[in-house]
Amino acid sequence: MTVPRRLKMAKGRMSVMRDKNGKPFVPEDVGVIQLIFKNLKMLGGLFIYNHKGEVLISRVYRDDIGRNAVDAFRVNVIHARQQVRSPVTNIARTSFFHIKRANIWVAAVTKQNVNASQVFEFLLKMLEVMSSYFGKISEENVKNNFVLIYELLDEILDFGYPQNTDTGVLKTFITQQGIKTASKEEQSQITSQVTGQIGWRREGIKYRRNELFLDVIEYVNLLMSPQGQVLSAHVAGKVVMKSYLSGMPECKFGINDKIVMDAKRGSSDETQRSGKTSIAIDDCQFHQCVKLSKFETEHSISFVPPDGEFELMRYRTTKDISLPFRVIPLVREVGRTKMEVKVVIKSNFKPSLLAQKIEVRIPTPLNTSGVQLICMKGKAKYKASENAIVWKIKRMGGMKESQISAEIELLQTDTKKKWTRPPISMNFEVPFAPSGFKVRYLKVFESKLNYSDHDVIKWVRYIGRSGLYETRC
Repeated sequence: MTVPRRLKMAKGRMSVMRDKNGKPFVPEDVGVIQLIFKNLKMLGGLFIYNHKGEVLISRVYRDDIGRNAVDAFRVNVIHARQQVRSPVTNIARTSFFHIKRANIWVAAVTKQNVNASQVFEFLLKMLEVMSSYFGKISEENVKNNFVLIYELLDEILDFGYPQNTDTGVLKTFITQQGIKTASKEEQSQITSQVTGQIGWRREGIKYRRNELFLDVIEYVNLLMSPQGQVLSAHVAGKVVMKSYLSGMPECKFGINDKIVMDAKRGSSDETQRSGKTSIAIDDCQFHQCVKLSKFETEHSISFVPPDGEFELMRYRTTKDISLPFRVIPLVREVGRTKMEVKVVIKSNFKPSLLAQKIEVRIPTPLNTSGVQLICMKGKAKYKASENAIVWKIKRMGGMKESQISAEIELLQTDTKKKWTRPPISMNFEVPFAPSGFKVRYLKVFESKLNYSDHDVIKWVRYIGRSGLYETRC
């Protein structure tokens, strides 16, 4: 068989030439390209799944990848009993390189020993190309644009070898526009503009008594060194509202955000002099009922609330966090068969406040044979199944301290490896916001019905809870 001694060039890229059997070859006189293709091993197939494991896009490039590979990935990764943490999974000598975007799984399959970083670089580039055509990578967008996706795959992959993944070049010869699906927020905005209706609240709601319940719930996350140095700390908070209001009321909600407070008083110095503290919110998310345009321009949270319970906003802050508790650990090893542990907890809030549901978990070595406990307050118990001492206190006032002492007896082991001490963790609930978040005002306006802001009964509650609250020992 005679082979033409040239490279086939098409649409600004290099294509792999094939013989009658469909196998690729490189002309003998192109030494550099021959060397590259000889050393390069690439994909056997590419699949896109939804969160249920249904195949949305399927392309098989090599004969060594069968259709059973589709089911293998679904069973062992998507529907696995335990969460799969590794982005590379090997099943029956087949490697699956996978990326998850929202509710979509993208998996590249091969039986060859490929460069993993090269595969992931290609998958990320492919997702970038798809996003440039039809926006967000979602199940609905993939289904609406499956013809376009197959056309793109034909251009960027040839027999499993990557070709051209440059978006600018691809758009010169694939001029088809992708179908973009409007988000829920955009859809509700279009609906309200066209019909004047609010999708999250029906008209004609009536209550004998108009009430608003507002809960500010914060989760404190902390990692502290044994010496008491804060290694990392942040608060993740949310504002949950229960609305029992008649008609179609508009609510205005004010918080002690640093930007708003500084703008009102002119400077942060005046804020400090006035005695009213403010907090710096790093990022926040709002319920769809909040008018974002007003928040961006005026920094006021204005909304028509849904009926009943809903989450108004989420926020995160990392500065000036009031840590409710300090844990002071003292661990002393007495030989190889005994260990003494002393843990002191101190409450750092007002004496008039009470903390509840306090639980301290002190880890113990795996070779623990027995534990003797002495605690000043609450109840403590050694749980062998969890390798931890669990110390529980029902209530504890502010500016108080309590301690626990433990003698741990250890079994002698042959292993010379030293026990790496896991951190002491703590759970609690306090009746204040550790970030300093305050509700400045909550006003209700209803023009059609004859009730005013003064007729509405409002309840505000602050709850601080432990997130991942740990101290190294």
